[in-house]
Amino acid sequence: MIVFYILALISEIIGTVGGFGSSVFFVPLATFFFEPKIVLGLTALLHIFSNLSKLILFRKHIDFKIFKLFGIPGIVGVAIGAFASVYLIFTYGALILGIFLLAFSLLFLLRPKLEITPTPKNAIAGGSIAGFLAGLIGTGGAVRGAAMAAYNLEKSAFVATSAAIDMGVDVTRAVIYMGNDYLQAKEFSYIPMLIGVSFVGSVIGKKLLQRISQDMFRKIVLILIGLIGIVSIIHYLYSNSQ
Repeated sequence: MIVFYILALISEIIGTVGGFGSSVFFVPLATFFFEPKIVLGLTALLHIFSNLSKLILFRKHIDFKIFKLFGIPGIVGVAIGAFASVYLIFTYGALILGIFLLAFSLLFLLRPKLEITPTPKNAIAGGSIAGFLAGLIGTGGAVRGAAMAAYNLEKSAFVATSAAIDMGVDVTRAVIYMGNDYLQAKEFSYIPMLIGVSFVGSVIGKKLLQRISQDMFRKIVLILIGLIGIVSIIHYLYSNSQ
């Protein structure tokens, strides 16, 4: 389990720097250790503590206008996705998400001046899709991060606003997962260490952010989104080759 906690810590650091949370790395990595429903339950709880630590560290930088645009649709979307996860096995979910994220990353890295129009309609769509994917397959923050990138938020505002949105999303899905017994007594024993991982990872991530320029931050976000896509694709191919 030491390897699992180390990977969780790395995921938390990267998620803090990227501003879209740790689940985008944690979910594909955790599936190497646990079955899908346990991964969903652990991810939701880890994210709650992760978001709490980010809100403590970055609370002064929340953009409440962006929070409303993405947060409310995200909560509705995650409720639908979490309930759907109880009844559906989304066989190609990781593959579809991976291809989308990789394509998005390459597009914006190759054409840096190209941006999604920052309209309320696009924000609502991005928040809804991100929430639905988070509820259904455990991760959707990178989709929301991609849509939020169009608003060119200062890096601390990006992290703080993402954490505020995620808090509502993750509390909602955690309630649904726990109500459907996604975690048993054994899995709850992992929670104390994951709480520590979330706070340590957030603190380290904040220190790294202080050393990174705004332009470099944007490039890092896009590169991380692309890497997430690659990890999701590789994991899907590995899982279906067994």
